[in-house]
Amino acid sequence: MSRQESISKQNIYMLHYLYTYSETIVDGDGIRFSIYLSGCKHRCKGCHNPESWNPQAGHPLTREKIEEMIASINANPLLDGITFSGGDPFYSPEEFLPLIREFRERTQQNIWCYTGYHFDRDLLRWMEEGDPVITELLPLLDVIVDGEFIEERKNLRLAFRGSENQRILDVQLSLKEKCGKLLAV
Repeated sequence: MSRQESISKQNIYMLHYLYTYSETIVDGDGIRFSIYLSGCKHRCKGCHNPESWNPQAGHPLTREKIEEMIASINANPLLDGITFSGGDPFYSPEEFLPLIREFRERTQQNIWCYTGYHFDRDLLRWMEEGDPVITELLPLLDVIVDGEFIEERKNLRLAFRGSENQRILDVQLSLKEKCGKLLAV
């Protein structure tokens, strides 16, 4: 077995995660299982997770850890969904896609995702330009909280976001309308 085959079998997606919360109410609507992935290119001033910028920070996301997370999610009848945060889960969309696909298929949970990318200007444009990964990934998400954190627009009274420029978007409606559509929370 080559070194690459060995690495691939151990760390299925080559992603790293910082930590998980099995029950949280701050990362989206309801009680959520939150997974904080490593890797972020935005480097926002005042970021609450600067340790997440390094894609190798934290722990490798192994098959064993994924199975543990999915078992925990499926065993908890109180959960309203899963949230992916970080870092930025879109740091490496090629690695994030199979993870989202697996969590969607195996848990049937509502999925929120935080990203520093702007839905209309970045994600939707990449999809319209024919990016196959983004085109497959976006429809697997229910809600995106988009936009970089801007310290000068920080507002502690906002639900589920840190600065006033960030939006909570209904992904399915946004894809249908071809522009970011706010979710009422």
